[in-house]
Amino acid sequence: MSELLPDGRVFDMPTHRTARPPRSTPVRPPVRPTGRAVTLGLTLAVLAGLGWVGGMIYTLIAWQL
Repeated sequence: MSELLPDGRVFDMPTHRTARPPRSTPVRPPVRPTGRAVTLGLTLAVLAGLGWVGGMIYTLIAWQL
């Protein structure tokens, strides 16, 4: 297989993949601080929802008295 360069010259393409050079540093898994923030946000939302429901129940019970 051949490839055409922009200036009209032709060069041969390699027929096999070459090995990647070794990495100088090991691959580390990505740090995900957003996961903690989302968990904290959902926890606070659930607590706020429970507080709201509790307040509504208290209001309905106290209204009858």
